[in-house]
Formats: sequence, C-alpha cells, structure tokens
Amino acid sequence: MNNVINWFEIPVTDFDRAHKFYSELMAVSSLELHEMGGMKMGFLPMESREGVGGGICLAEGYTPSQNGVLIYINGGEDLSAHLARVEPAGGKVVLPKTKISDEIGFMAIFIDSEGNKLAFHSPK
Repeated sequence: MNNVINWFEIPVTDFDRAHKFYSELMAVSSLELHEMGGMKMGFLPMESREGVGGGICLAEGYTPSQNGVLIYINGGEDLSAHLARVEPAGGKVVLPKTKISDEIGFMAIFIDSEGNKLAFHSPK
C-alpha cells in the first residue's frame, strides 16, 4: 500500500459555484465532470490515475462542513500561488502559509466556496 488514502470527495451544495471555485483554485479551465448513481462529480486535476485523487461531489447525504477530517491538497513546490487564488475565487483563508518544520514544509488552511475547511501543503 503506497498511500493510506486513495480517493476523497468534497461535498458541495451548489455544484456550479464549487466547480468555478475549484477550477480557479487549481488554475484549470474545467474539472473533469461525471455523473454516477445520482451523484454529480468534478474530478480535481491529477497527473495519472495511479496516484491519490479526489473531487467535488453533489449528492444526497453530502453536506459541507468545517468540522471533521481535514484534507491537505498538494500545493505544488510552494503553496503561495494556490493560496493567493482562494479569496478571489470565493473562499476564505483562515490560516496563512505557516511553517510546520524544515523536514515537513508549509501548510495553510482555507474555507472553500461551500463552507468546507481544507488545507494546502508544500515543501517551500
């Protein structure tokens, strides 16, 4: 087992708003869209299907929250670029870029357009 996590789903209440937010946040023109079993999904960008992936999901029983699990999104080499897009895209930065340690790198926490609390991580 290479990773403990192999997929994550971020609940949304307004799919179009969340799609716009995450497209702007990740600096892509659009998320890959899918509908499966009554669920509308937008896959976040990833280099290959072999790694850890995730997406935004609109379905019954999916409720955005600032409580519970905290997902760290890969912020690339330096999370500053991603973090700078949070507020213009409709989210809110709640913890600015913060050094964890020399070995681990940096983190930042934000609230997305739907009210979910997430984080970025990067080595620099």
